[in-house]
Amino acid sequence: MKKIMLLLMLFALAVLSCKKNEKKEAQIKIRDVEVAEKLFGLEFSNAERDSMLNAVNQNLESLNAIHKFSLENEIPPALVFNSIPRGFQPDLDSRPVHWPLPEEYTLPEDRDELAFCSVAELSVLIRTGKISSVELTRFFLERLEKYSDTLECLVTLTPGVALEQARQADEEISRGLYRGPLHGIPYGIKDLFAYPGYPTSWGAMPFKEQVIDDKATVIRKLEEAGAIMLGKLTLGALAMGDVWYGGKTRNPWNPEEGSSGSSAGSAAATAAGLVPFAIGTETWGSIVSPSNRCGVTGLRPTFGRVSRAGAMALSWSMDKAGPICRSALDCGLVLQAITGEDPADTGTQPIPFNYAPITHLDTLKIAYLDYLFDSEQGNRKNDSLTLETFKELGVELQKVSLPDDIPVDALALILNVEAAAAFDELTRSNRDDLLVRQGRNAWPNYFRQARMIPAVEYIQANRLRSLLISQVNSLFQDHDVIIAPSFGGSQLLMTNLTGHPCLVMPNGFNEKGSPTSICLLGNLFDEGMLIEVARHYQLATAYEEKHPPLFQ
Repeated sequence: MKKIMLLLMLFALAVLSCKKNEKKEAQIKIRDVEVAEKLFGLEFSNAERDSMLNAVNQNLESLNAIHKFSLENEIPPALVFNSIPRGFQPDLDSRPVHWPLPEEYTLPEDRDELAFCSVAELSVLIRTGKISSVELTRFFLERLEKYSDTLECLVTLTPGVALEQARQADEEISRGLYRGPLHGIPYGIKDLFAYPGYPTSWGAMPFKEQVIDDKATVIRKLEEAGAIMLGKLTLGALAMGDVWYGGKTRNPWNPEEGSSGSSAGSAAATAAGLVPFAIGTETWGSIVSPSNRCGVTGLRPTFGRVSRAGAMALSWSMDKAGPICRSALDCGLVLQAITGEDPADTGTQPIPFNYAPITHLDTLKIAYLDYLFDSEQGNRKNDSLTLETFKELGVELQKVSLPDDIPVDALALILNVEAAAAFDELTRSNRDDLLVRQGRNAWPNYFRQARMIPAVEYIQANRLRSLLISQVNSLFQDHDVIIAPSFGGSQLLMTNLTGHPCLVMPNGFNEKGSPTSICLLGNLFDEGMLIEVARHYQLATAYEEKHPPLFQ
């Protein structure tokens, strides 16, 4: 027994000795500081390095203490981003919204045509009793079952939830309780929004079986509007691209290529007529890019307009949720339902959503980013034709330029740092190896390299961001809307950083027969203006009424 006790004591001493050696080896030396200086663009003297060494090691101990806490993705930082610049006075008057909905709409004899009816048209059919919500829901459930494998756009079908909600909608409408234009209308939602009892995979293998027993605020608001959740649609893993753990979401116009992302399934399913509308999110192009690729209309609202509670966090200061639809009018119908301040998301603002129809656009001040339209790259031909269409609508287009004195591309480090923090535990556990994409331009590498960005520079980047917000906002002192190529220059990153709203809509086809798009940029919290300007353009062109032949 004594021998056993002695062996145990020796083993314990050995373990303690190893731990002491590990701690000693982990200590930061002067040479480590010297190497780190190169990463941070600094140069200290040996005396300065020696003076800071003790504090640097104390900082390391503080970091190790922080690392011992497991932080769930849903826990936001104490610092809350606000896109409203100094001196900006938002419109706080809430006015009645009167949507220009059709008075009547005839139920198509060929029921397959329902696949491409707008939300506005379907709402008339539901309201007038020409079709029931249950019948419409079954129709779209069958479409999803038939085509979702072709497009690789569906993660989870929720027929039980959908049919129960549809039966409730029919019962309420039969009693005269009509909630509005989304009542009884089916939809799909990006699979980073939580719904109790169903997986919320975030498109990523490490979270494939994850069940979050919470209901995202967006889903709750859509339920209150009477909308019907058909299922959860694909997204590129952790909201990047169109590659997810189950495959690559396809472009309905050309299934040989991806649908772009990260709101990949939301755009593809809407374009192919598998859902009347869908909810997507954008941090840096994730609504604009798939809407462009799939030929649908997407609306990225002002930062703070729509709650992200119950949704995966990628960048707390850049994430936004919005609708992907067939038309600008449909985007407005959906946005009105999901907007509003939410105590569960401290980034939301109590600013009402207003919309008013405009008879003629010639009363508006509309500008365009002339230097981007002159570029040989991108979609120059169709973008130029778009400008001509607006002129034909009576618009006297003005030339305008975005700020060019701030290094906008450099500010992308804000997204990288916040994303690395959101998925720190994934990196530390090495479960990032389970993600399908592992290249230099994939999340695992971005998460790792973001650890090399100093906290001071993250703060400095956000100070520059404050200047950028003011500069971009000053453009809307003199303009109601600014027309921009969807991917011209740095406007996509710039407006995502500043939080300004953007509506992307189809404006033709390229030489390969794939859709192209144009963007309308608006003032903070003035999505109603974007919707109305886009509606006039769509009435004059009807590109949004073109649908992929393979799914008609």
